[in-house]
Amino acid sequence: MALTLTSAAFKHNGDIPHRYTCDGDDISPPLAWSGVPKEAKSLVLIVDDPDAPDPKAPRMVWVHWLLYNLPNGSSSLSEDVKTLPVGTLEGINDWKRTGYGGPCPPVGRHRYFHKLYAVDCLLPDLKHPTKAKLEKAMSGHVLAQAELIGTYQR
Repeated sequence: MALTLTSAAFKHNGDIPHRYTCDGDDISPPLAWSGVPKEAKSLVLIVDDPDAPDPKAPRMVWVHWLLYNLPNGSSSLSEDVKTLPVGTLEGINDWKRTGYGGPCPPVGRHRYFHKLYAVDCLLPDLKHPTKAKLEKAMSGHVLAQAELIGTYQR
């Protein structure tokens, strides 16, 4: 069974509802996954936007949310998650804070990639890493990956 990532709030390549954006309540959408490989020890979630600042001339990937060491037995995150599963650690997004930051594109329709990785280890406490540090730490440890893309335009 392949690793899959879904949301009850939006379909793959569908519109992210207003409430999950900076124009709404700026809360995290519900996410659910299945098919975690038995040999996985933890999960990593990275949410980013490769279309920043303008989809017609992207210059950077904007990081919206970083979670790591999600328990391998977990299967979801609730909408507006306040309490993360035990053991889960957070990285720093591009607003220079932990937690979820919703879509807030300055211009055009952006794509928001929700990427879930099954890894073969528990990562060390990286002390609120950036995406680059987190990706470096999980390099060589990824067993499976799933992706859910949502779009948003103001």
